[in-house]
Amino acid sequence: MSDTRVREAIPADIDQIIELIHEHMEYEGAAINKTMGGKALSFHLFSAKTITCLVAEHDSKIVGYATFMQQFSTWEAGFYLYVDCLYMKETARGRGTGKKMMQVIINRAKTMNCLEIQWQTPSFNKQAIGFYRHLGATSLNKERFFFPNHSSI
Repeated sequence: MSDTRVREAIPADIDQIIELIHEHMEYEGAAINKTMGGKALSFHLFSAKTITCLVAEHDSKIVGYATFMQQFSTWEAGFYLYVDCLYMKETARGRGTGKKMMQVIINRAKTMNCLEIQWQTPSFNKQAIGFYRHLGATSLNKERFFFPNHSSI
């Protein structure tokens, strides 16, 4: 897929992005959120600019997406780029598409003066872990915890 291009998402991409998000959730064994609509996602991507979304496009079809945002590290007393999602359709994997996407993210982090880039992947996703290690990334063993918004202690 050498003719695949990586670009910033535009509002017209939202339906294809949502399809990829659902595919990504299924791939990771998560319950698909059918109520997540394009209106809320579009607001955060294009109006509020809470998060940036890149897409990988091949033959006018979106074959991958990545979302990221700038966050602050108390330990480092500086900003880093957090990649929330990086997903490629099966047909785009192993063809350099993910590497292209990561290079755009690396360049964006440099222009934003971020100290580093951080992300996570499930421990069962051996293909992704191998890909990231091949790129030269390192990892820490941590567990992610979360409270649903209706929780109380």
